[in-house]
This record gives sequence, structure tokens and C-alpha cells, in this order.
Amino acid sequence: MRVKVLSRNPDDYVRETKLDLQRVPRNYDPVLHPFEVPREYTRALNATKLERVFAKPFLSSLDGHRDGVNCMAKHPKSLSTVLSGACDGEVKIWNLTKRQCIRTIQAHEGFVRGMCARFCGTSFFTVGDDKTVKQWKMESPEYGEEEEPIHTILGKTVYTGIDHHWKDAVFATCGHQVDIWDEQRTSPMCSLTWGFDSISSVKFNPVETYLLGSCASDRNIVLYDMRKSTPLKKVILNMRTNTICWNPMEAFIFTAANEDYNLYTFDMRYLESPVMVHMDHVSAVLDVDYSPTGKEFVSASFDKSVRIFPVNKGHSREVYHTKRMQHVITVKWTSDNKYILCGSDEMNIRLWKANASEKLGVLAPREKAAMNYNQKLKEKFQYHPKIRRIAQHRHLPKSIFCQIKEQRIMREARRRKELNRRKHSKPGSMPFVSERKKHIVAVVK
Repeated sequence: MRVKVLSRNPDDYVRETKLDLQRVPRNYDPVLHPFEVPREYTRALNATKLERVFAKPFLSSLDGHRDGVNCMAKHPKSLSTVLSGACDGEVKIWNLTKRQCIRTIQAHEGFVRGMCARFCGTSFFTVGDDKTVKQWKMESPEYGEEEEPIHTILGKTVYTGIDHHWKDAVFATCGHQVDIWDEQRTSPMCSLTWGFDSISSVKFNPVETYLLGSCASDRNIVLYDMRKSTPLKKVILNMRTNTICWNPMEAFIFTAANEDYNLYTFDMRYLESPVMVHMDHVSAVLDVDYSPTGKEFVSASFDKSVRIFPVNKGHSREVYHTKRMQHVITVKWTSDNKYILCGSDEMNIRLWKANASEKLGVLAPREKAAMNYNQKLKEKFQYHPKIRRIAQHRHLPKSIFCQIKEQRIMREARRRKELNRRKHSKPGSMPFVSERKKHIVAVVK
């Protein structure tokens, strides 16, 4: 005869120590939990509200420059080291852990136009208004040793930007043309040019390292292959592009910061239209930098704000500003994906959290679990009107708020005018042009 008996494993409900929580067996059958969705909605609403309450992104300000910060560079090996160049020719090396300057170099006469670190992190390069390219040691000089560059290259014209190859002892400068240099030589290996205008920035691709892109003041974005002696192709936009940045995860994707207040993400294989147009700034976008994950990028603008955009969204998820911050000229996303650095006109470098409400420091396992649970709840209810309104609300300075309102009215007026023209003209004479293609003038191969 078979007798069914209840058997329970003590491991399922007995605490191992007195400090452990009592284990409660749970049945997740939805029939037994009819109020689960309303309960979860309330939790998601509270989590969204608390996220906005704890959103304090500003961490600290690095003071010390005597003129506007014009460019910055990240150290490829050290997370706590960052370099900055100012409009008075001064270069400073900062320790982010101590939040203080560890070294100051009077590098150039006039502006420091560009700077980049060598891929091994032993030295860095600067270019300035005095028509020179200088290579400096990353380490401070020994006691009694003078602060002098390792190499100095005298050029014929002013260099406006510099970038180092990600793997080889090669760097590129731009100005009147794009020059590719070997570190051991004082004359360029090759010079690339397409058109006759000054080139404002040049960037090497971090994945396909022989590719590089540049943007010029005649509204061009030109792509080059280092293995060829001629440029590959170029795209001409309506207005000038200030700088570009390659996606560190996807070899063919790059984002351009434009004068028409927008950012354009392109696939270099198909330049006829951008993959995405990012529109939220109300003044010229001056700099852009990708996060190490390649899923987001940060942009700096003349409108005194810093915005964070997801790569696949047209609008920013976050906007950072302070009362004192003036035109933001340069911006960098740190290599650990946690912080953002921006340098602005009023001589300060500011350190921000990449995720505004993130708690810094070591998290307990229960804190982590609660954070992940709240994140999932926010994702589940993200399209609910009330939660969406709270999550998207940002306080903006009055000047930006008024300009956004003004631009919305102008955009609506343009749309109305186009509709009226189409209504009163011959059918088919006014083709529909998508927002993505409106800003492209031509693609030349």
C-alpha cells in the first residue's frame, strides 16, 4: 500500500544564520495575485519619482585654467587621468580621483587647437596657433630636469586638430590639408586634400583603424583610407560640421556635430541620408563623444548645455547645465562609462555622472536587487502617460526654454507653408522629402 506524505526540505525555509531573512515560499500563479499589475504600477510610479528626486548629476568642478578650455584628451590606460588644453596655450594634466591638477605645461603661444594621447599612454601630442606639433612625456620631469617636449615639428600653416592612430606610431593633423605623420619623421608621410578649405577636425576609426574622417569649413565631411593616396568619398550638408566621432563598437557608424543645431548619425556605406537626426539643441553643436558601449553619445553646444543622446533616438534622454556654465566647447565620456567631462568658456572643467540618479560607491546585494527590480518596472510601464511625463520632465534655463518654444513655432510655420504650397500646386510637382534627406546637399565619390 502506498501512502502519500508531506515532505519538506528544511533548506527551503530555515535560516542559516540569525541575520538571514526568513524564506517565504511563493506561488507565482497569476490567478492567485489579481492585483499584481496595479501594485507594480504604483511601485513603478514611485521608482520614477524617486529617480527624479535623486538626480544630482553634477559632481565637481576642476578649476585652474586662466583662459577658456579649448580641447581635452583621455588617457588610454589610466581612468583617473585626463588632459586639457586652454586658449592661452597652457596644458594641464588632472587626477580625477583627487580632483586636482598634477602638472601644468606652457605648451604653445596662442590657442591649444588640439591634443591626443599616444595609444600606449607614455606620451601625448599637442598642436597650437604657433604652427607647431609637439610631443610631450606623460610623466612629470625629474628633479632639476626642464619641462621640454620630446619632439617639435614646425609646420607651414596653423594646425587645427590632431588625432593618433589606435595601434601604430602614426598620427594625423589637419589644417589646410590632412597630413599623416610617422612619429620618427619631421615631414608627413602623405597629404590628403579634397577642396581648398580649412579642415577643423580629423578622427581615426577605433575599429577599422586605417579609416579616418575629417570635416571642413566648406560644409564637407570627407572620409579617407590611409592605405590609399586619395580620399574615399564626401558628403556635403546644408551647414558646417564642427567635429565628428566614430562609434567604438560599430566600425561604419559616425556622428557629426553640426552648426544647424542638430547631430547626424551616418553609416559610411550609405551617405545619401543619415541613419538618425538628433534634434534638441538650440544653438551650434561644438563637440561630440561616444560612450565606450557605443549605445549613447554626449554633445556639447554653444547654448551652454550638455546633452546625452541614445544612438537610435532623435531626442536627448538627459540635459545638464549650471548657472555659471557658459558655451561648452569640448566634451569627453570617460572610459569606464560612468562619468562625463565638459570644458567651457569660463575656464572650468566640470565632472558629471553619466547616469544622473546613479548611487556612487559600493552597493549591497539587496540594493542592487532593488535597483534592478525598479529598473525593470520602469521599463515595463515606460509608455504610461503619467510615468512618461515624470521621467521626461527636465528643468531648463529660461533662455533655452524660450528658444525651444520659438523653434517649435518656426517649424510648425514651415510645415504649414509647405502644405499650403502642395495644396495649390500641380499634383506631383512638389515631392515629399523626408526629414533625414532635407539636410544633405550632395554625396561625392
